[in-house]
Amino acid sequence: MKFDRTYTLDEISQFIDCDYVGDDNFPVKGMNEIHVVESGDIVFVDHPKYYDKALASAATVVLINKKVACPDGKALLISDDPFRDFNKLSNRFKPFQPSAKAISETAIIGKGTVIQPNVFIGNNVTIGKNCIIHSNVTIYDNAVIGDHVIIHAGSILGADAFYFKNRPEGFDKLVSVGNVVIKDKVEIGASCTIDKGVTGSTTIGEGSKLDNLIQIGHDTIVGKKCLIASQTAVAGCTVIEDEVTIWGQVGIVSGVRIGKGAVLLAKAGVSKDLEGGKTYFGVPCEDIRKKYKEMAAIKALPDIIKKVNNIS
Repeated sequence: MKFDRTYTLDEISQFIDCDYVGDDNFPVKGMNEIHVVESGDIVFVDHPKYYDKALASAATVVLINKKVACPDGKALLISDDPFRDFNKLSNRFKPFQPSAKAISETAIIGKGTVIQPNVFIGNNVTIGKNCIIHSNVTIYDNAVIGDHVIIHAGSILGADAFYFKNRPEGFDKLVSVGNVVIKDKVEIGASCTIDKGVTGSTTIGEGSKLDNLIQIGHDTIVGKKCLIASQTAVAGCTVIEDEVTIWGQVGIVSGVRIGKGAVLLAKAGVSKDLEGGKTYFGVPCEDIRKKYKEMAAIKALPDIIKKVNNIS
């Protein structure tokens, strides 16, 4: 998320009432999660395990809960609770805007697009030309939808990220202020849910087709011409490259990358990065050739055990 203007380090520190390390006028242009940060952004970190990663990231301002050596060309915001203060900044720069109408007056809808009854379109949504938005679709604020997109009944674009911090008094929610971006010629089936990014975008690439009942987590990127079948669940911050095929009931953990042209057979469980151009299945999923060899070996075990027992 980029701010409305460039702020100084001193100004940002006053917003969240914290100390800082760096020049008073050090420029601050936005804030993002670590996987999408750029120069001028704030990133937050509140666990020593991730200090080095945050300090070495592209972010030039690190919101951190310990005073550490500040890398050259960067600045620190020292907070007793970076998670809380990241939320404060999110709410300050992009506060929730209630809607008063089913279709916001700030929405931009392209020529030839059909909006069926009972659709909700939030603030500052952009929808391109020649789209069909079927009944009972909900499109949250700031979504961007391209041309020739079809969204079937009951789908929801832009719900909050499933992202919580476990505190003694309960789960504390990380505020979501990102959006959903749907590129041209995408089709989204009925009752799909595509969560917004925390501060960035969840993106569905051009020409991709989603079946019914699919969950796409926050900040995930789905490439071009992907085919995703029903009941697939993709966790946040995942990258699915172009022309990937995912069959029914596949589950994908957060933060992994699926290479171009990969095929995931039904009910595969993805727990690590997968190389493109191969077919995978199983839980945890593996290359199909390796998995078949394992299955053949397991099937042969009773005969092997019987032979060993006869010899002994």
